[in-house]
Amino acid sequence: MTNTLTIGLLLPDVLGTYGDDGNALVLRQRARMRGIDTHIRPIPLTEDIPSDCDIYTLGGGEDSAQIIAASRLQASPGLQRAIDAGRPVFAVCAGMQVLGHSFTAHGEEVAGIGVLDVRTSPMSERAIGEVQSHPLLDGLSAPLTGFENHMGGTTLGPDASPLGQVKRGVGNNVGAGSRAGVEGVVQGSVIATYMHGPALARNPELADLLLARALGIHAQELTPLALPEVDQLRKERLR
Repeated sequence: MTNTLTIGLLLPDVLGTYGDDGNALVLRQRARMRGIDTHIRPIPLTEDIPSDCDIYTLGGGEDSAQIIAASRLQASPGLQRAIDAGRPVFAVCAGMQVLGHSFTAHGEEVAGIGVLDVRTSPMSERAIGEVQSHPLLDGLSAPLTGFENHMGGTTLGPDASPLGQVKRGVGNNVGAGSRAGVEGVVQGSVIATYMHGPALARNPELADLLLARALGIHAQELTPLALPEVDQLRKERLR
């Protein structure tokens, strides 16, 4: 197991609207509390996207920000190479949408980078409020909790799997069909979600799963952390 980690904070200047940069902070803190030397590498629009970070995070943003982010990710395909190499990625909201085949911004269909088999189109009503789901990803057992705020409805293709089964809130899409009532996307090394919060502050089990993947170990091999304040936060949110 490596004793150092680099977290790539992707495009914080356009995909940092909703405080999702906090996911990188949570990963860094939980790693450092275990004695792992961990650093966050911000990767703004002006820099080429490296393919050698140990883990990557992307956050949310508005329509214009999504268009800019998609264009930059297409022009500098370091993230695609990192995903091909199996490096873990955690994407939230707009960050999830730009990783798919397409999304709608300013009323126009925009091409994503296609690393997730999903498409996003407008819903008739905005999904806003607490969202809670039962995890469907191996390695997770605790309920997933976050705050969703999106007009886009994301439909999963056959190569993508949902992160959770919705128990409260909307999740990916209000539409009918076999993939309705689910939240988030899992495909290859990518885990994506509509949960803000930041999501990893509210879901420490998910944070540790991502850390374990970055370290190349099983989550059970991580030193347990006793953080009663985090447990209290979860209890409050799950109520």
